[in-house]
Amino acid sequence: MEQHQSLLLDVWREVGRHMDLQTSAANLVALLKPHLPMSGLVLVHLLPETQAAEIMVHEENSGHAYAGEVVRFPTAEYAALRRWCKRSEVSRLATLRDWPTPLATLGLKTVDREVLAAPLSNGGAPTGVVLFMAATKRAYTQGDIKLVATLLDAFSTAIDNHMRLREMATLRDAAEADRQSLLTRLGRDAMEDDIVGSTRGLQPVMERVAMVAASNASVLILGETGAGKEVVARAIHTRSARNQGPFIRVNCGAISPELIDSELFGHDKGSFTGAVASRRGWFERADGGTLFLDEVAELPASAQVRLLRVLQDGRFHRVGGESEIEVDVRIVAATHRDMAVMVQNRQFREDLWYRIAVFPIILPPLRERRDDIPELALHFARRAARRLGLPFCAPTPQDIELLTSYAWPGNVREMSTVLERAAILGQGEHLAISASLGITIPATGPKFDGATKKPAVERQIFPSLDQMAHDHIREALGITRGRVSGENGAAMLLGVNPNTLRARMRKLKIEPKKYRHKRS
Repeated sequence: MEQHQSLLLDVWREVGRHMDLQTSAANLVALLKPHLPMSGLVLVHLLPETQAAEIMVHEENSGHAYAGEVVRFPTAEYAALRRWCKRSEVSRLATLRDWPTPLATLGLKTVDREVLAAPLSNGGAPTGVVLFMAATKRAYTQGDIKLVATLLDAFSTAIDNHMRLREMATLRDAAEADRQSLLTRLGRDAMEDDIVGSTRGLQPVMERVAMVAASNASVLILGETGAGKEVVARAIHTRSARNQGPFIRVNCGAISPELIDSELFGHDKGSFTGAVASRRGWFERADGGTLFLDEVAELPASAQVRLLRVLQDGRFHRVGGESEIEVDVRIVAATHRDMAVMVQNRQFREDLWYRIAVFPIILPPLRERRDDIPELALHFARRAARRLGLPFCAPTPQDIELLTSYAWPGNVREMSTVLERAAILGQGEHLAISASLGITIPATGPKFDGATKKPAVERQIFPSLDQMAHDHIREALGITRGRVSGENGAAMLLGVNPNTLRARMRKLKIEPKKYRHKRS
């Protein structure tokens, strides 16, 4: 078959060039026609899970056609088709009587031309059938049969490549669906949202992020609870050379002291009661990426010792393990505690403090960057609408005034909650900011003992929240002449449920009957 070596090379080249059968089938037929008296090609893929066969390609003189038809077989006939495939022979089907029953079930029997049928396999397991349809009134020779036998491996590979491509497309579609579902739950447009305030209140922070991101230096983020420390940590990761690696977040304060070593460094099977299998710890999972140790000040002393060694040489042992494991992990830590005081009081190791605080970043609380509040309010309002499936309502100037005057003890996290609650209370018609703030825990002035010693905004500058609500409700009652519910009532004017308003009025000792007079 030396005369066909060039043809075989061209066929394999075509199979390797185009994984998609829809693209390569016509080219393969064009390559084979000068060497075989053929008019068309059929490729069939077996589906053992459903006892069926898919006609993947049906290429004829009339033009390329991707069939996609699935033929289901009775159990006995499918078993017979697999037995026929295991014969590994090229069959010449010259008359209708030559067609074995399983092949005839495919519905491809012809009365005016011969067909060469051959099984395809992968690793000895039958995967499909290839049919070479002869030109009308042309016959195949023994030489043709021998040539077809040399082509079977190439056609088997073509089907395997196509199935891998289809599987990858399915996985990609599933991953995209999961991604869109996650974005909907998070209320985001993209996995890496722009950081709100990066050009105003957070500009100094983002400048420090840009300075340190490209290095492998350990970073310590200092800031109050809810100020957005994880957002800054992710910004460092996404701007670093490790952005294709994992970003693993561990809340050190949420893990019991008995399990902290196992969680961070993993354990081997049988290392303690309940360790029924080996488990990778957070450091192994973050290999090649970034490990974010949130609330790092809560680590017990024993874990601090082991963490120090990992930071020094990048090696550790699993709990109960004998082999040393080496990892390449960047540490970004965060805390709301005053670490310097903890070191002085011997509550945190001084040598570990120096290791994790190579590059500290101080994250200011929301009350110290009030210029960011309007943009944050708009951002959280959009996110709430997406998450809740409600129409988007932008904050009004009055809403912004209320939000700006509030002390925000819970920082950005609290603001997100307030805007989501306001969207629910407003039912897609408006943002019930006043009502949402009315059921927030009153602020008595946050006491942050961490990254900053700047005094909070003086409370006496602003009226108390109860006083603001009292004046707001009285004004509404004056407009509605003491009417609380109904179409022209104060509840509708304020955008709250009448029962909620009445409960608020009782708490503030507001009597609606005092306002039931005619306005002059």
